[in-house]
Amino acid sequence: MRELSLDRLRTLLAVSDLGSFAAAAKALHLAPPTVTLHVADLEARLGTKLLLRNRGRVVATGTGALLIERARRLLAEADEMIDALQRQVAGRAGRVRVGASTGAIAHLLPQALQALQAEHPEIDVQVAVLTSEETLARLVAGTLDIGIVALPQPPVAGLVVQRWRRDPVMAFVPAAWARCPKRATPAWLAAQPLILNDAGTRLSRLTAEWFAAAGQHPRARIELNYNDAIKSLVAAGYGAALLPQEASAPAPEPRIRMLPLQPALWRPLGLAHRSGDHEGATQQVLRVLGQLAQR
Repeated sequence: MRELSLDRLRTLLAVSDLGSFAAAAKALHLAPPTVTLHVADLEARLGTKLLLRNRGRVVATGTGALLIERARRLLAEADEMIDALQRQVAGRAGRVRVGASTGAIAHLLPQALQALQAEHPEIDVQVAVLTSEETLARLVAGTLDIGIVALPQPPVAGLVVQRWRRDPVMAFVPAAWARCPKRATPAWLAAQPLILNDAGTRLSRLTAEWFAAAGQHPRARIELNYNDAIKSLVAAGYGAALLPQEASAPAPEPRIRMLPLQPALWRPLGLAHRSGDHEGATQQVLRVLGQLAQR
């Protein structure tokens, strides 16, 4: 049997609810013969009568009543689906998949998500903790919609990577350490026990280049890829760390002292997404993230 048309089911419900073909035709803005044709088509496909005329009023047969009951639920679900899709196309609802590092997730994304929740509570943002390389690969594969990545990145066909913001990298040292300089130099930090980011991260390469430019090649006491865990170890006196500090991030706890670097070092970030048009929800997330940009 061929599929049943939703339009014909809607006509059947109108005839049943209003009690006549003429009333259904008027309510649906259809010609009366069209209403008759819709019902006849359903009856032909099912091989049975669905409606009977009883004293001038149309009533459903047993099979017709069962079909009407099921059709009512089906049409309600179809209307709900269309409404949900229209809200998503308009950018009022939808699901957006974002990839970012732990540092961005800890302090930058929460601000954007808070603003987004206030404006568009039906937009569901799903966040994956990924390196920049993983983020770009998943954008190409279509399993992510937006990525927050470290800069610079090599060009990738089909992707747009735009400069977003840059934040200073600071030396985080235990407050209990005595005789700390006002500014941390590569030579001074290289002489301290260090807790650095995992070697596979862009931040690790950035800090390694900063040390190397001054002729220093220190080895980390421990390598991690979770900034809050690194800060906990610094607070415990385990060593010093080089981490970005966003302007909006809270000050570190009292057991940690932040020192500016000499020479200064910056961690640049970019927003990555596929080229071309985006769904409305993705556009809204990009807009909110853009409000955190630094010029």
